[in-house]
Amino acid sequence: MSNRLALIRHSTGHVMAQAVTRLFPGTKTAIGPAIENGFYYDFAFPDPAAGSAPFSAEDFPAVEEEMRRIITVGQDFVSRELSREEALSRFAGEPFKTEIIQGLPDGEPIRVYENQDAGGRLLWADLCRGPHVANTRELHAGAFKLMSVAGAYWRGDEKRPMLTRIYGTAWEDPKGLKAHLRFLEEVEKRDHRRLGKDLDLYSIHEEAGAGLIYWHPHGGRIRAAIEDFWRTEHYRNGYELLYTPHIGKSWLWETSGHLGFYKANMYSPMEIDKQDYILKPMNCPFHIMIYKHRGRSYRDLPLRWAELGTVYRYERSGVLHGLLRVRGFTQDDAHIFCAPEQIEGEIREALRFSLQLWKAFGFTDIKAYLATKPEASVGEQGRWDQALESLRKAVEAEGLAYTLDPGGGAFYGPKIDLKIKDALNREWQMTTIQFDFNEPERFDMTYVDADGRHKRPYMVHRALLGSLERFFGVLIEHYGGAFPVWIAPEQVAVIPVAEQFNGYAVQVAAELKARDIRVSAELGEGRMNAKIRNCQGRKIPYMLVLGQREADEGRVSIRLRDGRQGVELDGGTLCPTLTPVEFANYVARKIHTRDQKL
Repeated sequence: MSNRLALIRHSTGHVMAQAVTRLFPGTKTAIGPAIENGFYYDFAFPDPAAGSAPFSAEDFPAVEEEMRRIITVGQDFVSRELSREEALSRFAGEPFKTEIIQGLPDGEPIRVYENQDAGGRLLWADLCRGPHVANTRELHAGAFKLMSVAGAYWRGDEKRPMLTRIYGTAWEDPKGLKAHLRFLEEVEKRDHRRLGKDLDLYSIHEEAGAGLIYWHPHGGRIRAAIEDFWRTEHYRNGYELLYTPHIGKSWLWETSGHLGFYKANMYSPMEIDKQDYILKPMNCPFHIMIYKHRGRSYRDLPLRWAELGTVYRYERSGVLHGLLRVRGFTQDDAHIFCAPEQIEGEIREALRFSLQLWKAFGFTDIKAYLATKPEASVGEQGRWDQALESLRKAVEAEGLAYTLDPGGGAFYGPKIDLKIKDALNREWQMTTIQFDFNEPERFDMTYVDADGRHKRPYMVHRALLGSLERFFGVLIEHYGGAFPVWIAPEQVAVIPVAEQFNGYAVQVAAELKARDIRVSAELGEGRMNAKIRNCQGRKIPYMLVLGQREADEGRVSIRLRDGRQGVELDGGTLCPTLTPVEFANYVARKIHTRDQKL
């Protein structure tokens, strides 16, 4: 967001607050910052029990009309600095502003922005550091829109009052607003929650447990394809796969330090045999147990151990969001144990491997973030500096653009975060490669070096896709449900034009299925065109239409889900029909090469 847009959005938020308080007397104001793509403002409206109607989106047109009037008339934004006493007097009767003022350190300047007419008459004021545009006429009356209304606890505390939050968007001109609204329409069409239901991929059952994912057969097909590819590539890249329990004694997380730093996101212990057990929030203590199962030599290192491990973390119900924010998920987790002299090579290899996986799934716009030491951390500063330098060298060696993320590291070490851009140019944080000085020390991990002395191994936490659930949500939205052939749950639909060709359709489907192609024979009642539309709605990549000519010639007519007919073979030849074997070989090549195009 540019500085200009930030000014516009912050100022438009103030105009909205002024309009709301004019139209709904007695409304109390809280905070109203500019945010990505817009702004919001929190209000406490008069109590409906006292006869006031609750605020809703139906009130948006009236508020927008009042905002346009304020913008068109023109009001100056004037900054003033007040003493604590003056500020408390100015905002008497505004409990949220009063609380903010009382919480400011003694002696800190308190700034307000006043909205004044051409004669300098005060029309409205807000407690705010600014900055703002000079006059509301700098805002375009046709370049903003109120978007939604939601509940929000004061200062994010569920024990504090519930406020009404109004979201809006604002741009420099109507063209920017129209482009943004078109973008939101596309986002809505690609929403993984809607597509998950339409394509029968997964479901969530609040009555059985919030934030827990039920994978349906079609979603299971995609997950199996992802996992099979993941396992194959990990073996090829020198990893061994582990499987570990779902619960463990609490001392594991006391020793690792997670109970001290991460307790709020861990589920309460359960008592088993008079000892506390915890549902695992991460896999690393279990991998360490396997490491410590026997003595290790420098000849064993590096050890690359990966696991598709299901973990459980508490998230407040208000932040749960489809597949993207859940309470139970499967990490594509791995831990690398290596000698100090191996660490730079291992980090670079992990980074290279990550980029290889993302390319296979069709993501090529990737940016790295180097996250440095947070305030709450463990380990000597010198080791943090050394680790950060190793991460930096690995990122630069791979030619990735990167940005520093000050204080964004884990408590046990710095990290590389990779963010990918999807088809709508949205950025998602996915891959994490993290140093860990903490756990090798706490668990007294050692190996015997060539000089016969016991030394401490280096440890790297590494998740490339993140979690399968969140990755699946991103994948659905990136492709809008129209997955590449190699991971599509249904790859081919065989459609006979009439019932008398069902036998040939079954024969063709069997030939494809024998080659491990996911195929369905559409043998039910209904017209051919209706079956084609149904298969297009299911986003099946290929439809094979079979009639008398195809049956006589032993061929299939090919339609693509986007309406095109025929496939392009090597050399650019467009073939509207192929034999079942030729078509099976064509699809098999697409699957083998993980081609993103049909």
